[in-house]
Amino acid sequence: MSDYYAILGVSRDASTDEIKRAYRKLARQHHPDVAGPDSAEKFKDIAAAHDVLSNPEKRRAYDMGGMPGMAGGGAGSGFGFSDIFESFFAAAAGGGAQRGPVPRSRRGQDALLRIDLELADAAFGVTKEIEVETAVMCTTCQGTCCQPGTSPVTCDVCHGRGSVQRMARSFLGQVMTTTACAACSGFGTIITSPCTECAGEGRVRTQRTVRVNVPAGVDDGTRIKLTGQGEVGPAGGPPGDLYVEVRERRHPIFTRRGDDLHCTTEVPMTAAALGTVLDLETLDGVQQVDLRPGTQPEEVVTLRGLGVGHLNGGGRGDLHVHVSVAVPGKLDEDQERLLRELATLRGEERPEARLAPAHPGVFSRLRDKLQGK
Repeated sequence: MSDYYAILGVSRDASTDEIKRAYRKLARQHHPDVAGPDSAEKFKDIAAAHDVLSNPEKRRAYDMGGMPGMAGGGAGSGFGFSDIFESFFAAAAGGGAQRGPVPRSRRGQDALLRIDLELADAAFGVTKEIEVETAVMCTTCQGTCCQPGTSPVTCDVCHGRGSVQRMARSFLGQVMTTTACAACSGFGTIITSPCTECAGEGRVRTQRTVRVNVPAGVDDGTRIKLTGQGEVGPAGGPPGDLYVEVRERRHPIFTRRGDDLHCTTEVPMTAAALGTVLDLETLDGVQQVDLRPGTQPEEVVTLRGLGVGHLNGGGRGDLHVHVSVAVPGKLDEDQERLLRELATLRGEERPEARLAPAHPGVFSRLRDKLQGK
């Protein structure tokens, strides 16, 4: 039985990090590309030892004596129940065919960015240019991960397959298992001269400017998808998507409810009684608001089409102007005299109290409905 701890030169209580460090050191020393073809068997032993000892389940089984090595200079390695089932399922699916190499190039991650918008920008739409820190393709190696003029070389251990087969003994007999090649991490090739600009990643991080077309009608929390504007993947892989989330700033005057806007204007008691025309500053500039004579407090005047644009559709919401009537708190002698004369003319010197039912609340209406009223 091969002593994997002795092969890696670590103690039996070595941590996972210690095992990985020992493996990396020995792999560099005994890789066939460095030490020559004669070191291939030694390198296989090192890879097999790392494969077992870096896996907690396999290491535990090995320590219990359940993972014997096969005769033949370290060709065997340990296995767990997962290896047995994996080999059986692989055999049923394709006669135990070896897996192909893993591609280095992978799709990049999606990214999320938030932008703050004024109410007018959300109402009419706007184009924004934003700075994004993201991964882009390395211009030095063009995503190949190699120094210019070099290219990946075929792995001498798996011969480009990205996986290796090994025979193991079990209570079911001898089992052939297939695992990712530890020498090339399953890629099938090894980069001997990594690009110094991107450290062999095929991409670098930088800032770039992205143009975002914000449509009219977006609301707080709306996400805009920019396809292909996310991070470039490793080894020049296709980029992910960029999502821009809208945060709408609170407006000092207007309150938004869906695509409608609401505001309050205060008018004097006399203007409400006699009627008047107000100049109101809106998102579309100054608009005139007609108040009819006898306008009551809390009355609402609606200006059609002066709200927020409809998202994914034409037209706009409305602007609702809530009227607040200001009653003077202090009168001079002439004002008081005129008001008393008006009260006399209207017969309101001593008005009678006219009671009206209070507006029922939500729970009162629910109670009345349940009681059939």
